[in-house]
Amino acid sequence: MEKKPKHKGGSGLLDMQFVTSSVSIMLVLLLLGLVVFFVLTARNLSDYVRENISFSILLSDDTKEADALKLQKRLDREPFVKETQYISKRQALEEQTEAMGTDPQEFLGYNPFRPSIEIKLRADYANSDSIDKIEKQVRQNSDIQDVLYRKELIDAVNDNIRNISLTLLALAVVLAFISFALINNTIRLAIYSRRFLIHTMKLVGASWGFIRRPFLLKNVWSGVVAAAVADAILLGAAYWAVSYEAELLRVITPGVMLVVCGSVLLCGVVITWLCAYFSMNKYLKMKANALYYI
Repeated sequence: MEKKPKHKGGSGLLDMQFVTSSVSIMLVLLLLGLVVFFVLTARNLSDYVRENISFSILLSDDTKEADALKLQKRLDREPFVKETQYISKRQALEEQTEAMGTDPQEFLGYNPFRPSIEIKLRADYANSDSIDKIEKQVRQNSDIQDVLYRKELIDAVNDNIRNISLTLLALAVVLAFISFALINNTIRLAIYSRRFLIHTMKLVGASWGFIRRPFLLKNVWSGVVAAAVADAILLGAAYWAVSYEAELLRVITPGVMLVVCGSVLLCGVVITWLCAYFSMNKYLKMKANALYYI
């Protein structure tokens, strides 16, 4: 007798339902990963901006260069200092001459500039309150004549960073709920199509745990695959951005990408498991007649 070819149903791992479910979940996880990415890079960017705000310590005209360099070394050891730069009178004159296009010393007859030390603070100290305390501390040195910084600029930068951070945080919370809802709908539709199979398994005496297990495993695996694809896209985009502009490596750090990829994978596993678990319980609790009216 001629053997009839066996036709496998749609229960295979790579059936169309699994593929479409994985693609839908991947798009949602990609959006969620982008939000996490922007939240984390916004913090790095704020630190980068703060640490590039500098203030100047003006030294007395009679300060010897050796004393100025000793003062610079002492400042370098302070916890609030990220880096310092000593600018001599001659260097200040050369910089201003290049900026103005004329030499002030030619018509004044002397160098009007004083030696100074430019200080870049660590991000945690780049605010007006901390700088006020730092100013009082450094003014105790007799060689320091004045401390110059733009208070309004520092306040404006910190206000903008705080507003942006709060906006991104609120957006992250909203999108987290939206992501959960979208993934939940995708999984509910997939389980809905198997509701009569679930009821049949109940009729033959299968336990709820036994019925749930393959559905949970399949949906979690779908979440893992979707998360892996989303992570690959995010890593590729980050690599392209850093290759295009190497300076972005200060903001898009390996640590940031590790947290982003881990968050996407964790969300892919946890959300799909929870959604599948609650959806399965819904159909397991239903009576046979109710399955026809949903």
